[in-house]
Amino acid sequence: MTRLSVNINKIATIRNARGGNMPDVLKAAVDIEGFGAHGITVHPRPDARHIRYDDVRGLRKLVKTELNIEGNPIDSFVDLVMEVVPDQVTLVPDGPDALTSNAGWDTIRHKEFLTEMCRTFHSKGIRVSIFIDPVPEMAAGAKECGADRVELYTAGYAELYPEDREKAIADYLRTAEEARRCGLGLNAGHDLSLENLEYFIQTIPWTDEVSIGHALICDALYLGLEKTVKAYLSKIEIK
Repeated sequence: MTRLSVNINKIATIRNARGGNMPDVLKAAVDIEGFGAHGITVHPRPDARHIRYDDVRGLRKLVKTELNIEGNPIDSFVDLVMEVVPDQVTLVPDGPDALTSNAGWDTIRHKEFLTEMCRTFHSKGIRVSIFIDPVPEMAAGAKECGADRVELYTAGYAELYPEDREKAIADYLRTAEEARRCGLGLNAGHDLSLENLEYFIQTIPWTDEVSIGHALICDALYLGLEKTVKAYLSKIEIK
């Protein structure tokens, strides 16, 4: 079964725009779990423009499903993850000035560093996922680093999907097959939406988890948060 982890960064963005605590990020996470989501994802960045480190600490006390913390493993991020001990950490190579994640790791070039990170987080029993582009060699490289899973960076799939969905998913399917061959778990995320999610899961049904934030929160502006979470859950059910 594919699990839905909801990225709540955009809820924090709205809160930060006015200061104060509206909307309440922690309450939103609890509500999202209550609506049926299987996990909560956060991506704290050094400039705290959305999720803040203290949010992550608060979430660890409240999240009953799975907490996934993603981000670039700079020293402060590593310290936070080791303090909070989430269920999963997703390593993403985005720079401090990146608007959003825009590429996966070169797991061959950065093997030594990523191996060290895997060992560090495994020492606390944290599952490690490495964010990669849809390149089979990067999945094999992640296995060599000691990762438990890879997360496929799906922006390219989402961009090409309206034009040619079979072409859009081809590289993702090959990479997912390599990950499975290596014994890695498989996650996916970035620009997945109600439009393109179902086909992705139908084609790669062994996907363990999808992490979705921006599109889901945008849909919630029209549908409401509860209906939106349930709509996304319906798209990952194998029919």
